[in-house]
This record gives sequence, C-alpha cells and structure tokens, in this order.
Amino acid sequence: MPEEELLLALAANPGQAFEAMVLCWQQRVYAFALRLTASPQDAEEIAQDTFVRAWRALSQWEPERIRAMRMKAWLYQIALNVFRNRVARRSLSVIPLDSPDGRPVFEPADDRRLRPDIAAESAELGRQVAASLTGLPAHMRVAVVLRYVEGFTYREIAEMLEQPEGTVKAHVHRGTRQLRDALQRERVEVAI
Repeated sequence: MPEEELLLALAANPGQAFEAMVLCWQQRVYAFALRLTASPQDAEEIAQDTFVRAWRALSQWEPERIRAMRMKAWLYQIALNVFRNRVARRSLSVIPLDSPDGRPVFEPADDRRLRPDIAAESAELGRQVAASLTGLPAHMRVAVVLRYVEGFTYREIAEMLEQPEGTVKAHVHRGTRQLRDALQRERVEVAI
C-alpha cells in the first residue's frame, strides 16, 4: 500500500488500518533494529515495542496530524528511541556476527552473489563490515546506518537525533572514515 494511501486510511480509522501499517513496515523496522543491535532477539523486541508505541500515539492523534506525518522517519525515530532506552538500561554486550542459523547478519544485495565464489567473498565482506560497524561508537554507528543503509538525508537524521545537521555530518564522516580504516587494516576493499 502506498504511504500516502496508508496515511489516509490511518487518519480515517486507525484501528482498521494499523494492521496494514504493521504488515507494510514490520520487516523494515526489524532490519533497522537488527543493524543497530546485531541481535535478532533484541531487534524483534525493539520492533514490537516500536509498533506498540506507534499504536498508542496514533490512537490519540488528530486525523490531520496523521495525514501530515512522514511514516518512515516517524517509525524509525520510535525504533531509535526504543534502542536508546535499551542501551541506557544495560551496557552493550558482545554482538555476534552471524545469526543463529549461521547466515551473516548483513548480507550484500548484489545479484552476483548467486555465484558460489562471489557469494563466499560477499559473505566474508559482510561479516567484516558488520564487525567493523559494531566496533564504532554508538553515535557514529547510528548515524552511518541511518545515512548509508536506510538512506535518510542529513536533515532527516538531524531531526531524528535532535542534533545539528553539522554534528550529524561529522558523525557520519568520522564513522565512515573509521570503518574504512578498520577495513583497510583487515585489507578489505570497500567503496564507502
């Protein structure tokens, strides 16, 4: 369902359209949370909490406010806040590089991965990038993921993080540089 159509349906009747919103966005919110935590269990809990909070907000908002919102930025902002609250409650633990079924957490989206040799190289690259990404300080990791994985603009990230746009650019730049340096130390060539 197109976002504009979904917003109109939510504004008209949040109770009926909420399920469609969840079905439309659950995989993307989960994937975003997984990139932040690299833990399927934590990502699932963050996604669930995100939709619970979204429901609470939508059930109290006026239809005009619902029609005017930007769905992706709004849901990702909620997920980011849930993630921050979880991090604030406990210290970060070691993050596994593979999911429980042995697949890499971050799989490249290249169609050439159907070839076994390229698939093996891509999987290894994905593991190395994931390891380097999780080694970044949280503020840089969040900024890099929002910019390069989720495709938000610097302005949108600044609004989500409630930081000046220049600060966001600095976090993305420094995070990208640290990723590049870490990957070069591992002798991995990536175009970041």
